[in-house]
Amino acid sequence: MITVRDLQTHPLDQVHRLIEPGPVILITTQHRGVPNVMTNGFNMMVRHEPALIGCTVGPWDHSYRALVETGECVISVPTAEMAQTVVDIGNCSGADTDKFQEFGLTALSGEKVQAPLVGECYANIECRVADAGLVAAYHLFLLEPVRAWTDPSQPQPRLLHHRGDGTFSVDGEVIDLKYRMTKWQYLL
Repeated sequence: MITVRDLQTHPLDQVHRLIEPGPVILITTQHRGVPNVMTNGFNMMVRHEPALIGCTVGPWDHSYRALVETGECVISVPTAEMAQTVVDIGNCSGADTDKFQEFGLTALSGEKVQAPLVGECYANIECRVADAGLVAAYHLFLLEPVRAWTDPSQPQPRLLHHRGDGTFSVDGEVIDLKYRMTKWQYLL
């Protein structure tokens, strides 16, 4: 029988590595006519109906000011094939780099927000800030999706997940357990 003595303590400042929040995303903004894109690994679905997404974006991010002032962004979901680009986007600042040009990304116009979609990504979710009440204390924006897009040429994308230490995992085998979701059939 396993006991607590068989376990190893884990540093609290690395707990985020144990509960990875979701796929790495790109967040695009547009501020005073200038588009920007940033890499984000701290995000989560807050609820599904109506959809609400939480993202941490802080004053250390060039996109922070644009998000605060415009109240809108696009969450773009890159595939694992974009991993090196995603990391490189996160290693520079939109304050001095046109990341769309630098990384050869296609900025597409959305329908509901001014921030651009990223054409190379599997999915793009146009969002508006639904609640900024947690921004001052936690840099946590609650975003309401207002339009979503997927690329039909990528029917089974492999998404990238940051493990918190510069390593990543990639989606693997899909396990279909829909038949066991007896309590949640209305969601299927």
